[in-house]
Amino acid sequence: MSTENKGKALITGASSGIGEVYARRLADRGYDLILVARRLDRLETLAKDIGARTGRHAETLQADLGSREGIAAVERRLAEDPEITLFVNNAGISLNGSILENGSKEIEQLIVVNTLAPTLLAAAAAKAFVARNKGGIISIASVLALVPEMMDGLYSGTKAHLINMTLGLASKLQGTNVRAQAVLPGATRSEIWEKSGKDVDAILPGMVMDTADLVDAALIGYDRGEVVTIPPLEDEGQYKAYEAARLAMAPNLSRKDVGTRYRA
Repeated sequence: MSTENKGKALITGASSGIGEVYARRLADRGYDLILVARRLDRLETLAKDIGARTGRHAETLQADLGSREGIAAVERRLAEDPEITLFVNNAGISLNGSILENGSKEIEQLIVVNTLAPTLLAAAAAKAFVARNKGGIISIASVLALVPEMMDGLYSGTKAHLINMTLGLASKLQGTNVRAQAVLPGATRSEIWEKSGKDVDAILPGMVMDTADLVDAALIGYDRGEVVTIPPLEDEGQYKAYEAARLAMAPNLSRKDVGTRYRA
C-alpha cells in the first residue's frame, strides 16, 4: 500500500465489478477517489470501506450516464477539479439479445452509455490533463471489438469505438505527460452479464477471468506504458501482427483508382 498522494482518480461504474476493483487497487496505490455510479448506497458503502482500510479519501458522485444531465455532471468535475490525475472510463452496459430482439429505446441507451458518455468524458479529461500536462485516461473496451462475429455486433461496435478513440488520442498526446490506455477484457466475472440476462459460465465455460486478475493485469500494462492492453491474450505477437497488418494496409486505403478486382 502506497503512502504517496497521487492525486484523485475518478472512476465511472464504480459501484461493482471492474470499477469497484479499480477503486480498491488505486486507493492502495495512493489515489484519493471520486466514485461515480447510479447506485449511491453502494458507492457510499464502498467509500467507507476503502477509507477505513486505506485512509484514502473516497468521495461519491451519483450520476446516470444514460442521461445528458448525468454526463454533464461528470464532465464538469473532470474539467474543474485540478486534483484529478487519473480517469477510469469504465461504465458500460450490454443488451439482452441482439439487434433483432431490442427496440430503439434499448439500442439508443446502449449507444449513449457505451459510446456517447465515455467519449465526452474522455474529451473533458484529456483537455484538462493536457492543460496541466499531467494525467492518464484508462478506457475499458472489450476483446469483442476484435471479433464482432462472436456475439452481438452492437455491443462490440461500441467497444471498438473506445479502442479507436484511445489510439487516436494517444497519437495526439505524444510529447506530453498525459497517457491513454484501452483495456480489452475477455469474459470477466461482473454484474454486466447478470443485467443483460446472460449466464457467462454457460456461454464460455472455463474461460471467465476473475475481475481482480483482470484489473491487476491491466494496471501492469498501464505501468508499462501500453496503449492497448489485452490481459487474456497469451501470445502478444498475435496482436502485434494484427496491428502491423492494419498499419501496412493504411497507405492503400484511399486511392484515385478502384482496385483491379472491381474493374469490369
